[in-house]
Amino acid sequence: MVSRVRTVAFQGIEAVPVDVQVMVAPGKVGMQIVGLPDKAVAESRERVQAALHASGLSMPAKKVTVNLAPADLPKEGSHYDLPIALGLMAALGAVPGDALAEYVVLGELSLDGTITPVAGALPAAMGANAEGKGLICPHGSGSEAAWAGEDIDILAPRSLIAIANHFRGTQVLKRPEARIRPAPGMLPDLADIKGQESAKRALEVAAAGGHNLIMVGPPGAGKSMLAQRLPSILPPLSARELLEISMIASIGGELAGGQLSDRRPFRSPHHSASMAAMVGGGLRVRPGEVSLAHNGVLFLDELPEFTPQVLDSLRQPLESGECVIARANHRVTYPARIQLIAAMNPCRCGMAGAPGYRCARGPRCQSDYQARISGPLLDRIDLRIDVPAISASDLIRPAKAEPSSAVAERVARARAIQAERFAALGPAGATTNAHCATKLIEEIAAPDAAGAALLYEASEKLGFSARAYHRVLRVARTLADLDGEAKVGRIHLAEAISYRVPGERLAQAA
Repeated sequence: MVSRVRTVAFQGIEAVPVDVQVMVAPGKVGMQIVGLPDKAVAESRERVQAALHASGLSMPAKKVTVNLAPADLPKEGSHYDLPIALGLMAALGAVPGDALAEYVVLGELSLDGTITPVAGALPAAMGANAEGKGLICPHGSGSEAAWAGEDIDILAPRSLIAIANHFRGTQVLKRPEARIRPAPGMLPDLADIKGQESAKRALEVAAAGGHNLIMVGPPGAGKSMLAQRLPSILPPLSARELLEISMIASIGGELAGGQLSDRRPFRSPHHSASMAAMVGGGLRVRPGEVSLAHNGVLFLDELPEFTPQVLDSLRQPLESGECVIARANHRVTYPARIQLIAAMNPCRCGMAGAPGYRCARGPRCQSDYQARISGPLLDRIDLRIDVPAISASDLIRPAKAEPSSAVAERVARARAIQAERFAALGPAGATTNAHCATKLIEEIAAPDAAGAALLYEASEKLGFSARAYHRVLRVARTLADLDGEAKVGRIHLAEAISYRVPGERLAQAA
């Protein structure tokens, strides 16, 4: 007799259907798992046998063969434990096989028969809902899976005995409820930063248009503080963005207790991060920091201290909004539409250009340090600002600073203007000016005569690339949206170009 249970394999955030076939037949006593399993799947037989024994069921004195179809698709992870166990129970008559046909199953078994949470419950639920099936998942992953839709039938048992009793009618499992992780507290406020009014303005522009930003300044100028306060002025997540973020976090095992977070991601990896940690990879091709920051902020502090290979691996995600990981046996794509915020010192000693300071190594210290960042990467950063050291007057008698709530209101208004514009024009995937298509930005950010003359002159003198030209237009369009202007003027282009000038100095050093 052959029993069948449906489960999934993960390729990126996509759940690929997998058919678990269990056959109990005369032969040498034992269990064999075939179908290209990895080490975690091969060890399932020990966990399944112990869990069945703890649940009051014994392994049959026959040969048990488990086939994971399609056989040429690599099977990775421990979530195959539960479908294998339920397939074996169906073959033994402990649970009705026809009832299992309506569900997609995933879960890891403990030796005592309890079911422990696994990564990927939300993408699995989305795939099951698309097929018109229900989902059987661990109790700890039930809240996460419930976000896939109200119509999907979800069973979240705590143990094998609970699910057997449910199908026998002696115990009814309640559908889990979707839950949001409670906010840990108030976000850091911009009012905490003393001085740095120009940097706060650049941060507001970056938040309004979703632009990338790099800050250059001496230690203690407040670069990290500014970056950490960016989430406090960003608009809340839409339902679509929340689902996209949660699916990536589910694959990465980042959802604690199956609870989703309604805050935009803020990822700040250490400069010792490897390329696999940054863009994703490893044996199971997990999402990296770039993908985990999707629809949020990726903050790279001490930018030149990252290895050049890691920094240059960010070029494709910044340009295309997705991270493609190619391996010999498979190719995985993760969404990675991020807002890059970087901070760096002007030189290794950190004080180049500071009043009254003279570096012992001279200008070479600054040029060598800044040359660690490639010109093509800098070309993809819209806003480049110098953050000077804080003066004593700012510290002793600080002026009243504007709170994040006031800045967030202006950012929300600018984002609403962009959303309305793109909804009317209908471009695929664009929600902010930073991710607007090149052809479209030339239409919506067409400057007046004075602005066009200024842009032409600046492009000739500074040697803008085609990418830099269009990024200046995107920033100018954001500045016009902040002012509530329908037309991009000379003043908007002048400010957008000013944010480009410090970066041109960096590019010359590189």
